[in-house]
Amino acid sequence: MGVVLTVVVLNQLQMPEYNPERTYLDMEEAILEAFILAKDSATIQLPEGHYLFSQELSISGKKHLTIKGMGMDKTVLSFKGQTKGAQGIIISNSQNITLADMTIEDAAGDNLKITECDTVLIRNIRSAWTGKASTANGAYGIYPVLSNNLIIENCEAIGASDAGIYVGQSDQVIIRNNKAFYNVAGIESENSTRVEIYNNEVFENTSGLLIFNLPKLTRYGHTVKAYNNTIYNNNTKNFGVKGSIVSAVPKGTGVVIMATQNVSFFENTVKNHKTSNLSIVSYEIFATDGDSQSNNLANEARAQGIRAVESDFREDNSYNPYPGNIQISSNLFENSYRFPTLTNEYGILMLLKNKAVIPDIVYDGILPAGATLQDDQHKICLQENGKVNFVYMDAAHDFEDFSNDLTPFNCKFP
Repeated sequence: MGVVLTVVVLNQLQMPEYNPERTYLDMEEAILEAFILAKDSATIQLPEGHYLFSQELSISGKKHLTIKGMGMDKTVLSFKGQTKGAQGIIISNSQNITLADMTIEDAAGDNLKITECDTVLIRNIRSAWTGKASTANGAYGIYPVLSNNLIIENCEAIGASDAGIYVGQSDQVIIRNNKAFYNVAGIESENSTRVEIYNNEVFENTSGLLIFNLPKLTRYGHTVKAYNNTIYNNNTKNFGVKGSIVSAVPKGTGVVIMATQNVSFFENTVKNHKTSNLSIVSYEIFATDGDSQSNNLANEARAQGIRAVESDFREDNSYNPYPGNIQISSNLFENSYRFPTLTNEYGILMLLKNKAVIPDIVYDGILPAGATLQDDQHKICLQENGKVNFVYMDAAHDFEDFSNDLTPFNCKFP
């Protein structure tokens, strides 16, 4: 069929790469018609082949619908050169939807977007942008938002300029057995509740796993479990859109837990990051000072449908910008790098204040007025993670009480 999947070796890892030589089959009209005419309880069976589309494929208001190809390496939908719409596939206001066994490539915006849906299974989907990682790539690879009862499993996400696998403002979510690489953020749980993230392999992104809670949205996130994941070598240069929240994430960060409550992170392997293996931070550390240039960049990001940095986050009275009730336990932290990166201010800080050691676990220590360290609303518990380099930054006081003392954080939730 003229489609060849080659492999390249990077740092002794086998990584898939698309061959730019394509032999396209012309079925755009037939496949577009199948999407338009789909009825409840139908199956759209996509044949083997590589198909080029000039416009997005959309489904809205359907129930019990299955869209499936012949396999991730056999059915490839390419939106390279797309002229109509921003997404590759978009499904909205639907229930009991299954998407399986195909590859979606090179949409102008997001490759696969699910919005305002209930009960969705996404299985064996590869979402990719071909060629070099670039800011010009679409923002989100696999992108369910404002939805409930989601499973994302056995998928791959490659080359997103924001997040490869992203779940936003959703409830009851499982993200398991996936691979994410060459993205700015490999996997991101944002403003979502009752999320389980496990058995994923996340590598060669700017940052591996983000568990974020952001202001000025319709839902707020809490209660996330992440376990049995392998997160390593996420040191790729940040190619996110300037003004976006992920553009502020330093390269070389394995995991960032930001402004989220009730997070349990356990039995993961996190290793080989040049800035930090894991960071627990408030939104304050990301927020800009609100100058005109920063605001313009944020507005440009919003115009592209990307989460932006909000300098006026305090105006959202429903938002809690501080992390709390975070349990980090029984993880393996390692690092083959012996010197922190000097490409960002955090690496420079570790050079100056942490004896040039890359930390395994960092806590910024920023608390709201009137709060005290380790009070009931802002407790951080670190246990049984082996020998780790821990940093308490005391970022709110210009690092005056910067410390490596784990003792105040040696606790466990019931």
